[in-house]
Amino acid sequence: MSNYNAVLARNTEKAPKSIGPYSQTVAFSHYNNLSAQLPIDPKTGKVVDGGVRNQAKQCFKNIKSVLKSIDHVMNDVVRITIFVKNIKDMDAIDEVYKKYFTNYVPTRTVVAVAALPMDALVQVEALISNGEGTIPNAPQAGDLIKLNNNTCKAPICSLSSQVVAFSHYNNVSAQLPIDPKSGRLVTGGVKEQAAQCLKNVKAILESIDVPMDDIVKINIFLKDLADIEAVNEVYTTFFPDSAIARAVAYMPARTVIAAAALPHAALVQIEAVVSHGDGTPPQAVEDRHGLIIEANNTDNAPKSSLSTQTVAFSHYNHLSAQLPIDPATSEMVAGGVKEQAEQCLKNIKAIVESVDHALADVVKVNIFLKNIEDIAAVDEVYSTFFPEGTPARRVVGVEAILNDALIQIDVVLGNEEGTPPIVK
Repeated sequence: MSNYNAVLARNTEKAPKSIGPYSQTVAFSHYNNLSAQLPIDPKTGKVVDGGVRNQAKQCFKNIKSVLKSIDHVMNDVVRITIFVKNIKDMDAIDEVYKKYFTNYVPTRTVVAVAALPMDALVQVEALISNGEGTIPNAPQAGDLIKLNNNTCKAPICSLSSQVVAFSHYNNVSAQLPIDPKSGRLVTGGVKEQAAQCLKNVKAILESIDVPMDDIVKINIFLKDLADIEAVNEVYTTFFPDSAIARAVAYMPARTVIAAAALPHAALVQIEAVVSHGDGTPPQAVEDRHGLIIEANNTDNAPKSSLSTQTVAFSHYNHLSAQLPIDPATSEMVAGGVKEQAEQCLKNIKAIVESVDHALADVVKVNIFLKNIEDIAAVDEVYSTFFPEGTPARRVVGVEAILNDALIQIDVVLGNEEGTPPIVK
């Protein structure tokens, strides 16, 4: 009997078949990672008619069907991410959303993007708790509980929890640049807005006794990628946060995403994935206290002073988004989207192998494309790296990518051995 967690990919005929080489859901340890669900009717394989409300309803029906097939329910959702073509459609989508989350609400991110697969108006992604874990033949603490929390020191929303903890991770809702005292966007430009987003993240973490340096992954959604330098000026005043982190120059893994629009017409919003060393009950004390964050960089992939290539905590590694940059030259590779996709995946493979893992350990892949119509070309390359099509996946079209790239990719990687406790 193995003492290690296993990658568990599953599919059901009651939800749409994958339109690419990926699985509907991939469980690893105490989380199920679902592929982003499009508004596809599983019976016809086509996007449903009837506008954004019907499309949103179909997305959630598909999520519910996937969950039912693995003996889970909607209340097991920890985080929801909604990608919408038109931010003005969110009122209609929220009407549907409320019918699926009537009491408990997960953390949530909403972002408008340039395009979605199959010309859909909306796409919904979910992260699900997996109390039983995935150690073969060894059921784990199946009655682990979710802990959701809100503080008045950060903006409160009736449609989402500020933070939801399950097992060894805290998942924070995307934070907008809203002053919690006034309930309005802060005055000023992108610097002031970025500072408020990070202040809100910090306030939420302090409310659950967690420091900023426990963040393992940051996602920054920007209305204008040209603002990234201004955002970075603010960002480096928050990271590293502690003397210990500064001593080792610790920075979380990071992905920067161009948004077509954000709620409240914001210029920036920021979401965070945070380590949770104490775990959630009833995890045994000896199994949970003092787990360490393991950050790693390799010369075989592009390096950045603003992020770590991969950050491991407990049973997951979170990788920074990889651009199609050749680490030997620090320049973009020549060619089109196929060559760029291949370089992104080569960089990911190099990072994964540098921490003694293999691409078979990848549980989730996030692909951002300048032209959504490039997905068929990307899949030709993608299938040579993931021939079994195992990882869950998300694909969105964005208006721009850093370095004028055509594609960027980030992944979530299983970490079967976990991270060790602090030795005192």
